[in-house]
Parts: sequence; C-alpha cells; structure tokens
Amino acid sequence: MTRRTALTIPHDMPIGEWRNLGRQIFVITDSSGWWLGDWLIFGQANFPDRYKRAIAETSLDYQTLRNYAWVARQFAPERRRERLSFQHHAEVASLDTDQQDLWLTRAEQFTWSRNELRRQIRASKNGGEPADPVVQIQLNLIADRRQLWQQAAEVTQQDLMGWIVNNLDRAAATQIESLPAVSS
Repeated sequence: MTRRTALTIPHDMPIGEWRNLGRQIFVITDSSGWWLGDWLIFGQANFPDRYKRAIAETSLDYQTLRNYAWVARQFAPERRRERLSFQHHAEVASLDTDQQDLWLTRAEQFTWSRNELRRQIRASKNGGEPADPVVQIQLNLIADRRQLWQQAAEVTQQDLMGWIVNNLDRAAATQIESLPAVSS
C-alpha cells in the first residue's frame, strides 16, 4: 500500500517481489525527471508564467525545475537511453550532440554509474584519454563475515569498501613479492 509519505510492505513478501518493487520504484523515480522536464517544455509552449505555476504545483524550486527542462530539451525522446538514468543524461547535456552520444554509449557499454561517467569525462578532459574503467565485482558474504569486516574497517577508520580494497591490494602485493624472480 502506498501513501504520499509511506510504503507499507507485507511482512511475508518474498525477496523476488521485494526486488521487483524496488526496480519499479526506481523506474518511477528516474522517470520523474524526464516527465517534469517534458511537462515544463509543454508549459512553455502553451501557458504564460509556467515556472511560477510549476513552483506552486510541485513545491520544487525554480533552479531544479529549470534543470529538468534544460536536460529534457537537450535530448529528444528518441535520443534518451532507457538503460541510463536521467542523471547520466544530465552529466553530458552540456556537450555537443556527438559527444553526448559517445559518452552515453560508453556508459551503456561499460555499465558506468553516473559518478563513473562523470569521472571518465573529467579524466578525458584532463589527459585526453578516458580513465581506466572501473570494473564492478559482486561479493556475496555470510552475515557474520560482513560484520567482522565492518568492525575491522571501523577500527581502521575506513569505510567497508575502502578496507576491502586496501586489504586485497596488500595481499596481491605480498603474493607478487613472494614469487621467485624470473631472469630474462
């Protein structure tokens, strides 16, 4: 059951249904940027004082509404990538059309998050070449192990992911150093 301020979920909901519900909520949330942008563009073409009215109807501030409309204007509906978020599109909206398409294609191809897309664009601007892509690895842990690792991360004042990466890097370096030297 949904209300404006709450989602009531049955206690016996199976995980598959719970995951599907999360995906549906995400699609609605992500789509709302496009919907608001398109709504504002329509308002501009058909009604005076669209932003004044839009602020009153949505309680969103002027700049937020303007950003939605600006991004929506940069991408005709047929150019919008279903597999990428509104925020992915916002990251490249200021680029020319060819660059937008290039970066969105890369983001789709490498399944980049919005933050990774931003990082790649910045790296490209600084050095001319995209940065090494980040590879996502999924790690399934039993709860006790995750709790142990979380405690170790907190003791060293790191977030869990940073702690895991640091320890894997140390283990890899140790393994490589222990290999016998190969003469050429």
